[in-house]
Amino acid sequence: MINLLSNGINYTPEGGKVKLKAELVASGEEGAEFDSVRFTISDTGIGIPKKDLPRIFERFYRVDKARSRGSGGTGLGLSIVKHLVELHKGTIRVESEVGMGSKFIIDMPILQQ
Repeated sequence: MINLLSNGINYTPEGGKVKLKAELVASGEEGAEFDSVRFTISDTGIGIPKKDLPRIFERFYRVDKARSRGSGGTGLGLSIVKHLVELHKGTIRVESEVGMGSKFIIDMPILQQ
């Protein structure tokens, strides 16, 4: 969460918004119990070009090398986020449009005891 929030803050111009939302999600069957928690981190920042979206979770991949270098980015953050989510049996996806912002959606299963 820290990495995604930090990215949102770093790439959102002054006056923009960064939001974190958490909600319970059911499997979709009527009367089903909640089976996962969805975390959505969204911003009104600069966005990610469509051509880069399939690669942003790769190690060392940076959308704009000059932009990342200026903010100290190495291209490892999103890769680490994806691996941690998957280690906990979750999924992560991204929606983004240049100039409109980005939305990262993480679904984590609720483990029954």
